[in-house]
Amino acid sequence: MLLPLLFYCLPLSLAYQRGEYRIGGLFHDRTQEAAFQVITDELNTNPNSSFDLVADTFGVSYSDTFVARLGACRLLENGVIGIFGPSSQHSSPYIQAICDHKEIPHLETHWDDKIERNKCVVNLHPHPGVIARFLVQLVQRFGWERMVVLFEDDDSLLRTAPLLDLNIYHGVNIILRQLELDESQSYRGVLNAIKSSEETNLLLDCSVETLGKVLKQAQQVGLMTDRYRYIVTSLDVGVLDLTDFQYSGVNLTGIWLFDPSHPKATKYEDAMLDALGLPAESLWKMKLSTALLLDGVRLFYETIGEFGDTQSELLSTQSLSCDGTKYWRFGYTIVNTIKAKKFQGITGQIQFDNEGFRRNFVLEVVELTPAGLSVVGQWNSSVGELKVDRSRVRVHQEPAIANPFNRTFTVITTLTAPYAMLKETTAQLTGNDRFEGFCVDVIQELSAMLGFNYTFIIQADGANGDLNRITYEWNGMIREIIDGNADLAIADLTITSERENAVDFTMPFMNLGISVLYRKPEPVPPSLFMFTSPFSTSVWVMLGVAYLLVSFAIFIMGRLSPSEWTNPFPCVEEPEYLINQFSIRNSLWFTIGALMQQGSELAPISVSTRTASGFWWFFVLIMVSSYTANLAAFLTVETLVTPFKNIDELARQDEIKYGAKKKGSTEYFFRDSNLSTYKRVWEFMSKHPEVQVSDNDEGVRRVEQENYAYLMESTTIEYVTQRHCSLAQVGGLLDDKGYGIAMKKFSPYRNDLSTAILKLQESGRLTQLKIKWWKEKRGGSTCGTKKEEAEATALDLKNVGGVFLVLFVGSMVALAGSLIESAVFVYRRCKTSNTTFGEELKKEFRFILHFKRQVKVVK
Repeated sequence: MLLPLLFYCLPLSLAYQRGEYRIGGLFHDRTQEAAFQVITDELNTNPNSSFDLVADTFGVSYSDTFVARLGACRLLENGVIGIFGPSSQHSSPYIQAICDHKEIPHLETHWDDKIERNKCVVNLHPHPGVIARFLVQLVQRFGWERMVVLFEDDDSLLRTAPLLDLNIYHGVNIILRQLELDESQSYRGVLNAIKSSEETNLLLDCSVETLGKVLKQAQQVGLMTDRYRYIVTSLDVGVLDLTDFQYSGVNLTGIWLFDPSHPKATKYEDAMLDALGLPAESLWKMKLSTALLLDGVRLFYETIGEFGDTQSELLSTQSLSCDGTKYWRFGYTIVNTIKAKKFQGITGQIQFDNEGFRRNFVLEVVELTPAGLSVVGQWNSSVGELKVDRSRVRVHQEPAIANPFNRTFTVITTLTAPYAMLKETTAQLTGNDRFEGFCVDVIQELSAMLGFNYTFIIQADGANGDLNRITYEWNGMIREIIDGNADLAIADLTITSERENAVDFTMPFMNLGISVLYRKPEPVPPSLFMFTSPFSTSVWVMLGVAYLLVSFAIFIMGRLSPSEWTNPFPCVEEPEYLINQFSIRNSLWFTIGALMQQGSELAPISVSTRTASGFWWFFVLIMVSSYTANLAAFLTVETLVTPFKNIDELARQDEIKYGAKKKGSTEYFFRDSNLSTYKRVWEFMSKHPEVQVSDNDEGVRRVEQENYAYLMESTTIEYVTQRHCSLAQVGGLLDDKGYGIAMKKFSPYRNDLSTAILKLQESGRLTQLKIKWWKEKRGGSTCGTKKEEAEATALDLKNVGGVFLVLFVGSMVALAGSLIESAVFVYRRCKTSNTTFGEELKKEFRFILHFKRQVKVVK
């Protein structure tokens, strides 16, 4: 039973026995080596095939031809029936010569300008001449009249050489520039030169590895904006991560033979990542050379399979030696069969012409949009007609215009401390690393918030922007913004109505006003009459008046009050006359004695005089205490004095010269002001042009060395006084304005930038940056360690006016009391003398008003 079954199964096992064919690969790239293994493993899973492929690889370097020859000979000895690679302009010709000699099919996947017909080679890469013809049509379609061709090396120059026909036959001005590394091992040197030349059309031919670096550095120098148009000739543009440029507005056009994100390519992604030992989440995209290798192996596999079992003898393998004379007789048969096939692969249709060059392929035109690379046209090599529809690109680009994310802004500034300065370092710096300052940090903060890139440039003449009222032309940074040479301008750039008409400004990132910079007040020299300083002149005058009035009031009250008329002879009970102690002299002595806190032998007797004396003593107590306290302050505190205290006093004097920055916003403020004081300032400056200065540094120097006052912004005064200890701000602010970021008129980025500035203000970040650059960096603490002492000021009437009021009220009350007391005395006397009250009152007042009479006769 088992024996018949064994004889039945044996033929079946022999029928399904598969043969093996060895193919070799020479690769200098691990990706291609992995792809070679992945595709052979996939093909060997075909259940309908009668053979398997065995992948035999040999690692070589890009330029070492000796190792490449050694690898090829090793593969021939192993009996390979085809060799793939290497993708190198240096070693590939040597391998092709060996394969031609041994008649082993050689499949290439790289650009080669030396492809010849009737060779044992199959190159799946489009012919260089065909691609060059396409680029000529693309440049013509875009209507470029001038362009810069950036090439990487000699091979790159050969690829772009056919473009010179555009100059010969169509008059296109072509500038050839090689991508050479500068001293910092970057391409910024040649890129900056292009930017200075104001050329905006660029054709870029380089390897995909170099392409990523060039585009990034072009962004850093400000070449990736909507002013510039690029054509990238690399067919691997799809593998680059272009997210940094998607929202920059740059017009970037590329070409590819296949889409790396197409399902035909991505289905190999997991197997390739596993073969390369990369994590599954790695961002990996298939290059054209890898896709061509996959297509080439599959094409070779199908070609071998078409021979069938009837020609199995033809495909028998043998070991060959590079030094021997044996060759494989049927290599050309396989090559010719491949060239006669029509195959649909990852890279599209693969078909060859009668010379063995790939033809009838389709190149797709792609452009960079906010959504990434989008196909906008195609070109068929057989038809030769370029079809481009850019309307779809414009639809996608509209959001990019209003969004600063991933855009690259050219930011212009002036080297003015502390807003923008060169770093103090011995190391050689390039790009934005050369600068520091408040405005530099503000742009950095805005960049982090909004996601844009930026490149700083310096305004050579240091001018912010002035309107010529004759030609109506702007200069300085405002001119650069209008001309489009810069996207943003940030410095101590004041927002004015004239500038607002020419450019747009964000909301102010710093508020300020005009003030006066002058030397610090000098101490008052010691004076012989320093003791008079505690009271102002008006207080001293009022004190003297109060002394005289109170003395006279006590004199009057003493004459009015009957109690003050006393018996000069105490032993005589009924004296003939009475005397009054408060004569004019005694009254003056009594009040002065109290004022000097010494007292006298006089003692008030009546209620009215005692009331007046009490209020006077209270007044003296307050005044003496105030004088003593303020005198101590004057003797211990150093009093400072300045020639002027505000702009009004400065404008009225002639000894001190004053001026402002020439053609600056401060000068224009006085020119356009309607206030009489400011008009007087402008008249003085216009009549004396020598008082104007070219920059703030010159103004500060003149203030220190001359009798000169400088009119400037308060923020800059604050910065200067922190470092120049002999200078100070005099007076308050003359106006209220702000510094803003300037940009082109109707710029769509204005709202985004203003909102970001508002957030920085609300979070306190702008305040932190101001403290950093005003009080901490670059010697900011030089003048901040010594605490300013309070200045002693003389007491004015507003300080002691209350005590004068109390004295006045008390004196009036006492005077009224003396009048009442005198009237009561007269009333009693008229009762005893049988006279009328009126007659007696008149007699009394006549006596009182007769000041020379100091003796009162007793009736």
